[in-house]
Amino acid sequence: MQATRANNPFRVVSDYVPSGDQPQAIRELAGRLRAGETDVVLLGATGTGKSATTAWLVEELQRPTLILAHNKTLAAQLASEFRELMPDNAVEYFVSYYDYYQPEAYVPQTDTFIEKDSSINAEVERLRHSTTTSLLSRRDVVVVSTVSCIYGLGAPEEYLNAMISLNVGQRISRDAICRSFVNMQYARNDIDFSRGNFRVRGDTIEIIPVYEEFAIRIELFGDEIEAIYTLHPLTAEIIDRHQSIAVFPATQYVASPETIHRAIATITHELDERLAEFERAGKLLEAQRLRMRTTFDIEMMQQIGFCSGIENYSRHIEGRLPGQPPTCLLDY
Repeated sequence: MQATRANNPFRVVSDYVPSGDQPQAIRELAGRLRAGETDVVLLGATGTGKSATTAWLVEELQRPTLILAHNKTLAAQLASEFRELMPDNAVEYFVSYYDYYQPEAYVPQTDTFIEKDSSINAEVERLRHSTTTSLLSRRDVVVVSTVSCIYGLGAPEEYLNAMISLNVGQRISRDAICRSFVNMQYARNDIDFSRGNFRVRGDTIEIIPVYEEFAIRIELFGDEIEAIYTLHPLTAEIIDRHQSIAVFPATQYVASPETIHRAIATITHELDERLAEFERAGKLLEAQRLRMRTTFDIEMMQQIGFCSGIENYSRHIEGRLPGQPPTCLLDY
């Protein structure tokens, strides 16, 4: 699906204007970047307005911008500052969503396999999804991130192709909308209406996208969309009415059935190679564990197009060669 991105201008809203050395710095930095330089430096002591100068520079250049910080705390501070300076633009916060992470491990002395364990911060996960959604739906985006931006993500083409666009007056059945939501990894739950779920009541469908704080209500009359609303998920208070909306997937590792089918073929081929290596080395227990785990994952992908830890198969899903870097936020 071809993306139609909103093209709102970058605009700084502030009671202050560039002063002192700031106007000269903005002019010089903008001129050098327009001339094609890739490495320019803005020097300044703490409290001299570097964040404001950067915001004015973005306004001058009118380019989507990635701002890197060395830890989550500084990234959160910068995101807050840029949201105050650029309230009409999408200022997004993209950091690791793990509160706790323990990688999987194997203790050969006791033949003990320790499963991967982690705790995900739901609000930070929402902000990550909000980042990718903004990058694919509008151009006036400033992303404040840590090194998380170079870690693997799903392919933006697959993510965009899975998106569904709905318009008032569009002819589409209730079941077709529900199937699209399920294909995007949303779960139908008529009891627990929370982020990542949708519910159906008669000709009304309500969904809370993973990147939103509010719910979306789609009202149908037969097979035609009659109205689309944004509403509060707890009070059901209507916040806004829309002529059209776009709903993006609930995961960044979404793939079409054709892509999954191709990936399963290459996963199976690599599995056969690895099993043969283990069997030649006499590691029959390891071979059995690998066969059981991978076969289970393949069955899940065949049935629902997804499995736990699908990011581990990203090379096969994206069709990359061994050693090629994965898709990351920079590709969005």
